[in-house]
Amino acid sequence: MSDFFDDAALARVERQIDEWLGRIRASHTNIEAVDRAEGDEIRWFIRMRGEEKDFTTIWLTLGQRTLRYETYVMPAPEQNAELLYETILRRNEKLVGAHFSIGVEDAIFLRGELVLTALVERELDRVIGTIYSVVEQLFWSLLEIGFAKAKAMRTQRSNTRTAERSGKPLGGSSVSN
Repeated sequence: MSDFFDDAALARVERQIDEWLGRIRASHTNIEAVDRAEGDEIRWFIRMRGEEKDFTTIWLTLGQRTLRYETYVMPAPEQNAELLYETILRRNEKLVGAHFSIGVEDAIFLRGELVLTALVERELDRVIGTIYSVVEQLFWSLLEIGFAKAKAMRTQRSNTRTAERSGKPLGGSSVSN
């Protein structure tokens, strides 16, 4: 069992995480926000802008022995649930420090935790980077397994982004009437 941190030790860890998150935010341009949640738990959220998934929000929760982290990946699948669950279970074998899980309303989450004695700024940065990159890598492929409309949505999104970058309106012609 890991060491139990008393209130004074937790307060030091809490201040340290605040400082680290400030530095991490300053060094990553895709981080839109780092903020604290209200309530009894000591929680932070990191909101990151993505290319594949518009936004990924990572929640950190400080406990007396561990720092838990999680992000919502996608809603419960409408189809191919067995294939989707098999895919994420097989992917768990390749992940370090995180795992896919089924949460509230059967939604898919990516979660993990660190013992507080192993928590350093570099490890926190690695955790945030891992969660973000796994979501970016797998988001659309998981959606396409679980939702019939996902492939069409992905194509439409790609076409919209291409048009935005080129400055041409959707529908072809760049000539205005």
